[in-house]
Amino acid sequence: MTTPIVDFLKRYSSSSPLRLHMPGHKGKRFLCGEEFDITETEGADELYSPTGIIAESEKNASYIFGCDTYYSAEGSSLCIRAMIYLLGLKRGKKPVILAGRNAHKSFLYGAALTGADVLWLAPHKNDTYMSVTTTAEDVEKALSNSKKKIDAVYITTPDYLGKTTDIKSVSAVCKKHGVYLLADCAHGAYTHFLQTPSLPTDLGADMCCSSAHKTLPALTGAAYLHINTDITADEVKAALLLFGSTSPSYLILASLDNLNPYLTEHKKRLSGFLPEVDGLKKKLVSRGYALYGGEPLKLTIRAKEYGYTGFEIYDRLTENGVYPEYRDDCYVSMMITPENGVDGLDRLYRVLSAVPQKAALPDDQPVFVLPKRRMSVREAFFAVKETLPTGECGGRILSDMRVSCPPAVCPVVCGEVIDGKLIPYLIKLGFNRLSVVKNP
Repeated sequence: MTTPIVDFLKRYSSSSPLRLHMPGHKGKRFLCGEEFDITETEGADELYSPTGIIAESEKNASYIFGCDTYYSAEGSSLCIRAMIYLLGLKRGKKPVILAGRNAHKSFLYGAALTGADVLWLAPHKNDTYMSVTTTAEDVEKALSNSKKKIDAVYITTPDYLGKTTDIKSVSAVCKKHGVYLLADCAHGAYTHFLQTPSLPTDLGADMCCSSAHKTLPALTGAAYLHINTDITADEVKAALLLFGSTSPSYLILASLDNLNPYLTEHKKRLSGFLPEVDGLKKKLVSRGYALYGGEPLKLTIRAKEYGYTGFEIYDRLTENGVYPEYRDDCYVSMMITPENGVDGLDRLYRVLSAVPQKAALPDDQPVFVLPKRRMSVREAFFAVKETLPTGECGGRILSDMRVSCPPAVCPVVCGEVIDGKLIPYLIKLGFNRLSVVKNP
């Protein structure tokens, strides 16, 4: 498998060029990698109109993933905005999207920018604001009963805590109703390399994003947009350019290019490592830990069932040099890859096994109820707004939820009424001030 971007950068750097182009460091070492950090100079190709080394590298990636695959140097967030725009392009109008509620905030921003109308799938009884269940039956019911003509279904799988959706079954329902299926698979780029390939585009989704930097050895910001429907390369590149920077990082592009040979062996690599991860999970369960989600490389602990808050388990880990991805009052979540190695798994187990189990704490997460909608996402996002203490926002319309990343999942979204019962939970999450639509 060739690495045309990496090869070009090596040739260019070794030729001792006088760099009279961007960037300003001129290839001199200030931090690391500056010699490979270039702009669209002669021979370097152009990400949004590729005909040379980038086109060749994306062709390699497309072969590996089994569908048209395009590079993003700005993460899956750029790909999500592009997917929503492409949906509107294919429908010839502002699209109506039926979405799972655990959508990343970039989906909301994409809806605000494009004017897409978002309808939310109803939550299940035990769903939380962080993680929801979506079944084919849910989608069938919603599509059949909707008063609006829905253009696409949008699913996040795996979600931030590791819960997965049966995309194959959901895809069958979408095809029956003639709607597109879009998926945010930012946390599951590796799933194409499982024994049964399980990237959403492997299972019938029309478009999906996946972040190489989250679960593959790539630099932060490296991501893919996968297309499995009648959308041309020109349309995809135009959509990415609409929302992306005209100065994409060649370090990130080289990182994606360098992955291609690695990925040709990744199925074999995972087949040897996944049993080790599964063994770790079984040992933790045998010690009394309760786990959440079914994603193979995600380890999410339901901390309160072990007698601690997620913050307390997190502190035990970090005191021993182990740094999880996420923690809150209820959960601690860890992202594992083969690069952690068996030694890393053993180290994690030693720390967790040294934490004594205590009596379970009450699970006081609020029942997930969809808030009442008063405005569209776009209307609320661009409305005249004011920022107020959260305790004063009961009954007001949310304009923008500036939720941190991680987890970037919004308990209330733009255009919805803030239920006074939810305010203590929002404050507990750290939302001390909210942006609301200004009253006339």
